[in-house]
Amino acid sequence: MILFNVTVAIEKTVEAEWIQWMKQEYIPAVMRTGCFTNYRMYKVLTHDDEGSNSYAVQYFAETLDKFMYYLEHHEKQLLEEHRERFKDRHAAFRTLLEEV
Repeated sequence: MILFNVTVAIEKTVEAEWIQWMKQEYIPAVMRTGCFTNYRMYKVLTHDDEGSNSYAVQYFAETLDKFMYYLEHHEKQLLEEHRERFKDRHAAFRTLLEEV
């Protein structure tokens, strides 16, 4: 099992809008790619920034090949939509993990 973790720090001024958009638009679009079998979204409780809150969105893929297909065929467009909508009001980093 492959875990693709995306941690996003989102400004509090757009946090509610971002959560709603992620749940109704972005995550469903990622899942429609067929590359992931499940996802989870968590609020990071140890985040220490007055202007933002952080969230970890985890996508689970059965194989590395499925994840690579996502990278090659879907990620660029989806990331562009996210960047366009939330421009300079977020920061993100990605981590790829393999279950052992």
